[in-house]
Amino acid sequence: MPYVEVNFDGLVGPTHNYAGLSFGNLASTRNREAISNPRAAALQGLEKMKLLLDLGIPQGVIPPQPRPHFAALRRLGFSGTESQLLEKAWKKAPDIFCACCSASSMWTANAATVAPSCDTTSGKLLFAPANLLANFHRSIEATTTQKILQAIFADSDVFQVNEPLPGFAGLSDEGAANHMRLCADDNSNGLHVFVYGAENHRPAHASQRFPARQTLAASRAVARLNQLREDRVIFVRQNPEAIDAGVFHNDVIAVSHRNLLLCHERAFVNQAQVLNSLRSLQSDANLQIIQIRDSDLPLELAVSSYLFNSQIVTTPAGKNCLILPGECGESERVRDVVEKVKAENAALHEHRFVDVRQSMRNGGGPACLRLRVMLNQDEIRRLNGRALLTPQRYEQLKVHISATYPDRLQLEDLQDWKLCQRLLDSVRGIYGILGLPQELAAL
Repeated sequence: MPYVEVNFDGLVGPTHNYAGLSFGNLASTRNREAISNPRAAALQGLEKMKLLLDLGIPQGVIPPQPRPHFAALRRLGFSGTESQLLEKAWKKAPDIFCACCSASSMWTANAATVAPSCDTTSGKLLFAPANLLANFHRSIEATTTQKILQAIFADSDVFQVNEPLPGFAGLSDEGAANHMRLCADDNSNGLHVFVYGAENHRPAHASQRFPARQTLAASRAVARLNQLREDRVIFVRQNPEAIDAGVFHNDVIAVSHRNLLLCHERAFVNQAQVLNSLRSLQSDANLQIIQIRDSDLPLELAVSSYLFNSQIVTTPAGKNCLILPGECGESERVRDVVEKVKAENAALHEHRFVDVRQSMRNGGGPACLRLRVMLNQDEIRRLNGRALLTPQRYEQLKVHISATYPDRLQLEDLQDWKLCQRLLDSVRGIYGILGLPQELAAL
């Protein structure tokens, strides 16, 4: 039964803000305390989803998680009504307040690591939700992420959603942002490439400026949980120099699709050896590796432009299309690299720029916003339409976002319980539009 790639994008939540919570993410830090526009952010992400839908590529939607996260505030010792919780947290612990109001679940590349049913020993489609231990504001997403995935992929005969890894620093897992799957085509068994930054939580020869977020032990555990064959898994270490330049996840420096790998020459430790290993393991798949030299695109510009945080998709006509952040089009040097890559590599046929500027200002480009899920036709039918984008749902979401999301938000605005009530009501409405249980959006 043929497989197809479905991109499940995270819809930006109405508390989207710039709290600068992600150490090592240069854009997040740079824009700390700037005024955000949640309405524009959500509509930009929605338009990207619609672009893929118009290209003939199936598209799914992961709803935002409800915020503020009052349960986390109570676990951290704050008490009283919701209004009192917000007031106390803002005055006594503003960093915790901001973390509990974050809309960071929008970046679903971090939601989980996915193994399609054609690759697993059980023959089921498996998910390993990420624990996201590197940042508090992200770690509180894991339990809800698991529940959302279980609600969407509810048929236990063909789907299995595992629990996140235990909360131990040596098992820090950042999800699909540090995972690539290489295959000859959508119906072929894949080679799973797990990219890690540290062998454990106190690595030798580590990055010096910023911490590595993904550990080797976590990657190995995810491979086991997702029931992957050992001979179809390879573990690759991130270049510490890249991490220090702001490559907090592998998807900031490399992107893959089917038998195509696009990466910077400073992405991995012992890169020549790594690429030779990939060629050997994928010798029957005609693996095509496009390696961008530092002389053509310095590492710092690769990070700031987010060229590698693009998506590569295949249209029904068989054309490979590179979906780039609009910022790439604003740099002559990056544009030249894109044109050179297209001219020298027949594997890339076209490119499109997308405006996800609100997300980019927080350090998340097109690839950060999506979780790739390979599904066969039977598995798609078993979703019963849950969370799949249709033209009708697109219009419903667009109207709903335009009517209920604020177009201007400062961090201190979220002290207002009446405002937060309206935003939580808005999130519940999104679950209803997507055919998901609204109780998932409960406080």
